[in-house]
Amino acid sequence: QLQLVESGGGLVQPGGSLRLSCGASGFALDHYLIGWFRQAPGKEREAVSCISSSGRDTEYADSVKGRFTISRDDATNTAFLQMDMLKPEDTGVYYCAAGRQFIATVRAMCRPDWKYDYWGQGTQVTVSS
Repeated sequence: QLQLVESGGGLVQPGGSLRLSCGASGFALDHYLIGWFRQAPGKEREAVSCISSSGRDTEYADSVKGRFTISRDDATNTAFLQMDMLKPEDTGVYYCAAGRQFIATVRAMCRPDWKYDYWGQGTQVTVSS
């Protein structure tokens, strides 16, 4: 079965950290750009961060720059989102997505309306004291 599965979400206090994982099964991630997106209750899905298929290029939403770090390990077919200094406004369901990257730039693809090939089911992140 071809799928992405997120894990690592949970409840954390403001200022805390979480590390999200996005594992692929049934296909290899190495030709895919990976994006992390989130959706808060009553809000539209937004892009958080993306990493190119090579791993050399990354994009971050302004709201998470300096606090979140995206990475990938193609040997284990997994991508990660390290989230530090978490804030209550980071609360939401976090999704990972994989899209074949040909000539499009990371910036062009790092949008929730891009036609990604695979989406995960999401993992809940709640930042609250």
